[in-house]
Amino acid sequence: MAKHSVAMAKKRWPIMLAAFLSVSTLTVLLMRATNSDSCNTNRFAVAQDNQIRSSAQIGNAASSPLNFMKSKLVLMVSHELSLSGGPLLMMELAFLLRGVGTDVVWITNQKPTEPDQVIYSLESKLLDRGVQVLAAKGEKAIDTALKADMVILNTAVAGKWLDAVLKEKVARVLPKVLWWIHEMRGHYFKVEYVKHLPFVAGAMIDSHTTAEYWKNRTRERLGIKMPETFVVHLGNSNELMEVSEDSVAKRVLREHVRESLGVRNDDLLFAIINSVSRGKGQDLFLRAFYESLQLIQEKKLQLPSLHAVVVGSDLSAQTKFEMELRKFVIEKKIQDRVHFVNKTLAVAPYLASIDVLVQNSQARGECFGRITIEAMAFRLPVLGTAAGGTMEIVVNGTTGLLHPAGKEGVTPLAKNIVKLATHVEKRLTMGKKGYERVKERFLEHHMSQRIALVLKEVLRKARQ
Repeated sequence: MAKHSVAMAKKRWPIMLAAFLSVSTLTVLLMRATNSDSCNTNRFAVAQDNQIRSSAQIGNAASSPLNFMKSKLVLMVSHELSLSGGPLLMMELAFLLRGVGTDVVWITNQKPTEPDQVIYSLESKLLDRGVQVLAAKGEKAIDTALKADMVILNTAVAGKWLDAVLKEKVARVLPKVLWWIHEMRGHYFKVEYVKHLPFVAGAMIDSHTTAEYWKNRTRERLGIKMPETFVVHLGNSNELMEVSEDSVAKRVLREHVRESLGVRNDDLLFAIINSVSRGKGQDLFLRAFYESLQLIQEKKLQLPSLHAVVVGSDLSAQTKFEMELRKFVIEKKIQDRVHFVNKTLAVAPYLASIDVLVQNSQARGECFGRITIEAMAFRLPVLGTAAGGTMEIVVNGTTGLLHPAGKEGVTPLAKNIVKLATHVEKRLTMGKKGYERVKERFLEHHMSQRIALVLKEVLRKARQ
């Protein structure tokens, strides 16, 4: 009977993914169907993407904490429209608001002069969901900003739009601006970006660590004071949670991805899922992974074969950093243990197929790191840097293990890899505890409740 269920699931996996994956994920699946690398699950694309509707918008509107936003006019201004975290989070909020009847208008401040397939696809998705898309400049943009009940700026860089477009009318709009900030890097602290911060209704930031950093940095470097700041932890979409809780779907995805990678079912997979860049720490992860293999050999441990999976590669770009990673793998002769996967937002197949997530972001770490709570939803332990928002998600020793950022974290990470590879029960228990933590505080309705409190306060200030 079990075999029959799995066989049926394999036949209907396109339907399952269509039902489960978020719209943004499906959009990327469609756009990346022609990309290839050592493993490409993008053939999971579903032609009926435009017919998919999030459960956040259909059926759940009656109980949404955002119901008070019905018939309100909200202008969203994003610095760009891309596959990066900030714009996609803003799109997700736009869809949640549309689900309760909010009139949402979208402006992208920076666009390339040449036609861009990603922007075209994402704008089409916005329009399909009833979000009006306007040009960044012009009388219509100004009129909408003046009439709107609320203006949401996305990321620090979006601040450039205020003066460039509104000019002398900017003071009339600032009291109803909510500024959603995700950045943790010093080069965003420029006066031309954030000089209006003290005068907006509020700032919304994804973690307490990032909020404290912004508070101190703006005061010390720019001499300006942050407005009232609201910390809003993110939550997993209902669709991702459905996949994570469907054992048959996960089994099918696990078998397919592992077959594509050329690894066995009992091999242990440690994956880092981020865009490949030095700040995300893929280089230090691979060094730690290599060191863990040496430790296993030195101690003569009898373990399943260990593999490292780097999801977020982009060989077509041929960046210097990417070449460094691949050169390291060749020099250490671990090509059979390391797998590079092309960048994709379709994270569910990989989360279903791996055993441990490595969140190795460097310096100040992630502002939040949504992939961390997504992995925990799949009952995966997390090996993360003791920095940024990761420390507000991972309970060290309970849902995962933390290690220092930087080169000094390589050996501790290597030892943690060996520890979780050796102790199966610990690995499974941590995964279970992580899942319980997600259910307690990192679901879509938790995020909606937190955002609702912020929006109510911004509306109150705007009316004053």
